[in-house]
Amino acid sequence: MAANTKAINVQESFKVTLVSPENGSYTVSPEIPEDGMVSSGTELTIQADPSDGFSLDAIYYTYKGGMWGTTSVENFTNTMKITVDKDMSIGATFVDDDLVSNLNVMHDVVYAKPGVKSLKYDVYSPKGAENLPLAIIVHGGGWSSNNEDIMRGLARELAKGNRYVVASIDYRWVNQLDGDEEPNAMHQLIEDVFGAIAHIQEHAARYGADPSKIAITGDSAGGHLSASAAILSPMIGDDGFGRANNVYEFMPSYIPKGKTVAEVKKEITDAIKVVAPSYGPFSASDFKQFMPEQAGQDYFNAVSPAAHVPNVTDRAIPHFIVRGTQDPLISNEVVQPYVEDLKENGQTVEYIQVEGAGHAFFDWKPDAQTRATFDKYGVPYAEEMKSFFDSVLY
Repeated sequence: MAANTKAINVQESFKVTLVSPENGSYTVSPEIPEDGMVSSGTELTIQADPSDGFSLDAIYYTYKGGMWGTTSVENFTNTMKITVDKDMSIGATFVDDDLVSNLNVMHDVVYAKPGVKSLKYDVYSPKGAENLPLAIIVHGGGWSSNNEDIMRGLARELAKGNRYVVASIDYRWVNQLDGDEEPNAMHQLIEDVFGAIAHIQEHAARYGADPSKIAITGDSAGGHLSASAAILSPMIGDDGFGRANNVYEFMPSYIPKGKTVAEVKKEITDAIKVVAPSYGPFSASDFKQFMPEQAGQDYFNAVSPAAHVPNVTDRAIPHFIVRGTQDPLISNEVVQPYVEDLKENGQTVEYIQVEGAGHAFFDWKPDAQTRATFDKYGVPYAEEMKSFFDSVLY
């Protein structure tokens, strides 16, 4: 008797939709059929050309899936090759020359590889930069999605005016979302932020930056992580995180050769002069669902900036905080207690509730709605943020 077999259904073609570009054009080779159906496995070559007065932002394709419903894969050179293996939209975005013409942009500087994923950052240096303060950005995404590319709009705005070298950093995702065999815990993400800062400081001269003057910002989950970098840096150490009772020390995922952990701790703590944690949570009680199941209150406190706010007489950490009045994820009730704690400790804090804004308005993605939101809210409040940084660093 013949063995029973099941037919394997292999999709032979997928729908490719071309997004109409603005301020430039792109070509696709081979051409997409009128019905948009392209054979599975076809390699497409996308060539982008900006209009006069504009530069390429990214060539991209977007597909359904991921934490936020859609995922975009981006390329920052004028040519991109895409293999069709799913339904997707293809497009290219362009930005005004004035945003990028005076910048040297360095993508994907790897600073550590503690797990499967290489950890990296991008640098936006004004041409001719020398000893400029550093503005470091930590992206959001629920500690479980996105990378440093989503902050490039904010990076360009902070670099505008040639007063800051900007670095946008990536870090591990919680649990096993990076593909690591062992789950990543919240303290390890904070250790990655410290590792990135140490690497950026080590190579600051190459970027035209002063490693002793740092402003750090981040949005959403990056708001928590940037506040952690600013507030928790005195807890950097090599005695382990929770291995012994009441000992919670962050070991940066990168330590420069020839430097002790104590030296790195001092350099980071002394260098961070100001922080702008945007629409983020500051106490673990507001993000317990992202924490290890076995974590107790001591662990929660150790990864909560709100539990470690210093008195200004011990250490001044001026804060610039924004959230949208229509933010469905981070309420005023989440932010206000942290603001009050800062004030009670004598810290300078400017807290702005942006009328009409929702969540993640500092994000930059290829879709038109995200870019329009950034133009409406991100651009003006990036300027406010930069002015606040200026008041501390200049």
